[in-house]
Amino acid sequence: MEFKNFTYLILLIVSVIVPLALSFDKKVQYYKNLKYIFPAILVTAVIFWIWDIRFTAAQVWSFNPEYTIGKSFKGLPLEEWLFFLVIPYACVFIYEVLKFYLKKYEYANPFLAFSLFLMVGFALISYFFRQQAYTFLTFLFSAVYLGYTVFRNKFKPHITKFYFAYLVSLLPFLVVNAILTSLPVVEYNTAHILNIRIINIPIEDFSYLFLMLLMVITIYENLKESKYY
Repeated sequence: MEFKNFTYLILLIVSVIVPLALSFDKKVQYYKNLKYIFPAILVTAVIFWIWDIRFTAAQVWSFNPEYTIGKSFKGLPLEEWLFFLVIPYACVFIYEVLKFYLKKYEYANPFLAFSLFLMVGFALISYFFRQQAYTFLTFLFSAVYLGYTVFRNKFKPHITKFYFAYLVSLLPFLVVNAILTSLPVVEYNTAHILNIRIINIPIEDFSYLFLMLLMVITIYENLKESKYY
């Protein structure tokens, strides 16, 4: 096994090492909410694992064995299974840090209006590019779940920090995904995407991250507020 076989795994370790190290910070106290964070991550991960397995089998995307350690299950390398645990953990950490340090910054109504605009935009992209599987489903699911979140009307107190967290998460996302798609560790079938790229990252991946982060945070906040346990 060569050093480059650890590429994907190293990227995941780098992505999570800071959130893990700072999880017990006395100010943010991220560790106190882990009992709500882990179930939210797991529920979201299950959905995305199923999606990933189906799309890999359909050859919408594939993984380059030169950059993985060679362990796989259901057609997905071990690193891909870990991706849906590591990245949400890091993103929710960013969300919690911003909630603590940017408490006074609230723009709920403007962000709700922006969400409606975004929802319509996602829906239109999904409709007009329904021939591309990744484009269609990513933007469709984003539109539907965002609509559910907005009209359910329980996420308003958190929506500002969600958008802040998404914007901040884009910075490490651009670095990690640029490496994943440039080597490439992950290869996309151009028949199933718009083939519009930012630093070699398909535009669909930005909606994919949006949906994943929105799902994790809404489930997390619902569990925390309901206090079932």
